[in-house]
Amino acid sequence: MSWIVHKFGGSSVADAACFRRVLDILATKAPAPSAVIVSACRGVTDDLYALVALAEKREDVEPSMTALRARHAAIAQEILSGEASRAFLASYDADLAAMQPVLSTIGLMRSAAANVRDLIVGYGEVWSSKLLASAAKERGLARGVVEWVDARTVVTVEQGPLGPIVDWAQSRAAITPFAAKGGLQIVTGFIAQDKSGAATTLGRNGSDFSGSIFGALLQAREIDIWTDVNGVLSADPRRVPDAAIIDRLTYDEAMELAYFGAKVLHPQTMGPAVVNNIPIRILNTFNPDGTGTLISAERQHALPVKGVTSIEGVGIVNLEGSGMIGVPGTAHRLFGALREAEVSVILISQGSSEHSICCAVPGHQVEQAAAAARDAFDRELRTGQIQNVAIDRDLAVLAIVGEDMAGTPGVSAKLFTALARSGVNVRVIAQGASERNISVVVNGEAATRALRAAHSAFYLSPHTVSIGLIGAGQVGGVLLDQLAAQAERLSARFKINFRVRGICTSKRMALFDGGADLKDWRSEVQRKATLLDADAFIDHVHADHIPHTVIIDCSASGDVARQYPAFFERGIHVVTANKKAGSADSAFQERIAAARAVGNAHFLYETTVGAGLPVIQTTRELRETGDEIISIDGIFSGTLAFLFNTWDGLAPFSEVVGDAVQRGYTEPNPADDLSGLDVARKLIILAREMGLKLELSDVNVESLAPEQLKHLDAEIFMARLPEFDGAMRERFERAKARGRTLRYIGRVQADGKASVSIVEVDPQSALASTALTDNIVRYTTRRYSTNPLIVQGPGAGPEVTAGGVFADLLRLTAYLGARM
Repeated sequence: MSWIVHKFGGSSVADAACFRRVLDILATKAPAPSAVIVSACRGVTDDLYALVALAEKREDVEPSMTALRARHAAIAQEILSGEASRAFLASYDADLAAMQPVLSTIGLMRSAAANVRDLIVGYGEVWSSKLLASAAKERGLARGVVEWVDARTVVTVEQGPLGPIVDWAQSRAAITPFAAKGGLQIVTGFIAQDKSGAATTLGRNGSDFSGSIFGALLQAREIDIWTDVNGVLSADPRRVPDAAIIDRLTYDEAMELAYFGAKVLHPQTMGPAVVNNIPIRILNTFNPDGTGTLISAERQHALPVKGVTSIEGVGIVNLEGSGMIGVPGTAHRLFGALREAEVSVILISQGSSEHSICCAVPGHQVEQAAAAARDAFDRELRTGQIQNVAIDRDLAVLAIVGEDMAGTPGVSAKLFTALARSGVNVRVIAQGASERNISVVVNGEAATRALRAAHSAFYLSPHTVSIGLIGAGQVGGVLLDQLAAQAERLSARFKINFRVRGICTSKRMALFDGGADLKDWRSEVQRKATLLDADAFIDHVHADHIPHTVIIDCSASGDVARQYPAFFERGIHVVTANKKAGSADSAFQERIAAARAVGNAHFLYETTVGAGLPVIQTTRELRETGDEIISIDGIFSGTLAFLFNTWDGLAPFSEVVGDAVQRGYTEPNPADDLSGLDVARKLIILAREMGLKLELSDVNVESLAPEQLKHLDAEIFMARLPEFDGAMRERFERAKARGRTLRYIGRVQADGKASVSIVEVDPQSALASTALTDNIVRYTTRRYSTNPLIVQGPGAGPEVTAGGVFADLLRLTAYLGARM
């Protein structure tokens, strides 16, 4: 017969609803012949241990026994007919009657022998499996061929130093009559008998072990472990929100993950299945249609790292001394001493210099371990051959696990890069020759951050970026639309995953846990908008389970710009179209540089000069390749370019300004553009890229905004601007009379001179040959002296500015490892 073994854990049979769910699963997913291993109802085993403890103290056990009976009676009454329920309760009461003298004896002895305790706690599985067997019979499952099997009549074990050892010969002989019946065999998990026939248990996780044992005895084609999770996860979902189901694992991978805290399956319980090459599948009782995780001997090559896990509460003991170098037996003495002290060693690390041996131990044993080491090396410590036995506490072991890590270059590099970028210091490193596991010891308070960083590096796209957008106005809004249009392509082609987790304006914010739906971001913002809390906004965006965070600043706020150093110190990258930071005083620039060094953060600001044009990049590359920049001049304002390109002297200048306002080419108050301060800021940014230490006050600025109107609001400013059309008209006519045309030019020279002013230029020159909002930047350098280098193109408008910000964002992902 081709058997399949199903094992249901305590959470799967917690109450009547759970029992009905299990029956539904058996009806559809347990073809005959099937063996069904059943745990005690959730919490019952603990209640029975507590019952034994009460008896040992001679305390009243009746209330606890009554509560246990009431719980099982309630389940029976819901899932069984009246007759079957009464039959079950009669059997249950017989068990209680058998327990009474045993508990009384425990009270008299004030102690329970191990086999007596095992007898009492084993009743939990007896009761749950009898309930399930009765219900399966009443449902007519397996065509009514349903048998209840007491595992104590089949499985014989003896207790060894590493746990129960199965007597396979005796157990195979005992299984034969049950196996011959086929049908649906409902079996008690957790319990067995010893060589003398006395009741015993298989220890914690014993029901999983029972499933593996019966799988081996029946030569099953598969063992299905039904629990309350969808399978083995790539990390603890309580600490790593993006943990994913691992669809396939090898036995070795599963054992490594289980050892390091992935508690779905205990390593020892898999032994019989591994020896007999029986696949194990982890499934969710509460999601029976899920595919779960298949554990088998077959290797899968899709991912080199299958999971990231950790052990908390660890200490390290470090034995250090020059007298150890080249001396055989040092490790034997150390670990022999720890064995004698009954200290469990979790991890060992020794450098090739043999100058020190470090091991990680459970935190509560670290003093005990150090004392044992000092005793073992007492003479060497007194003579100075061993310098020190040092300890450290409050640490954690992080492990990445995967069969296909072996022979795959770059896995270690990716792990350590991820930890470094997250500011996690690695204390100890260990890797076995199998390359199946890389383990590191980190500070305990950094354990969650380390888990999330490592998980992100291997399970999320390494180019997943959490985005906080500040300024969802014209530029910011268009940027979100551009992101929405390109998100699918970027994900499919480059594995880039942009998650916009926060969008804010000057007064409101909207936060998104999984990232905003960019195709409908306006509605999402309206639905989730709350009053702006800047600290909460940044904390939410800077989610430590996502490898990278960037603030995109599409505002013109000086207050926001002043926060950049704080962002950088936290490792948050900044992409900005806001000129306030780049043109701030030199002391602020030094703060930015220092903060970036602390947080290893990137600062991209291409759109602060020339919108989407590569002006910053060109300036930087000229200098970095050794060219000498003599001067940079040009038209740096798309708004002012539009004004002088379209003004023909026939219409009033104020009318042309009004047209620019209507087209969205100006700031909300056009006085900000006409003042020339915006161009001056851009010159300062370029000057600093040239290596000059200029301040904004060093720029000689000719303002086009009349002094009398500078401080008025936009509406009044525009209403009164026609008063000054005459002066502009005169200037236009003078230039025209000399065969020249007017342009608003910014210029910075290598000697530090910088100016912004109206300049009369030759109509045939490059500076006069622009269209609409074009910016033009002219570089006169040592290489480009007789024929200056020119960068020209649209320098204003939401589309091009947003496109420039988007380009900076993509450039950032390339810096972070994306292959564009």
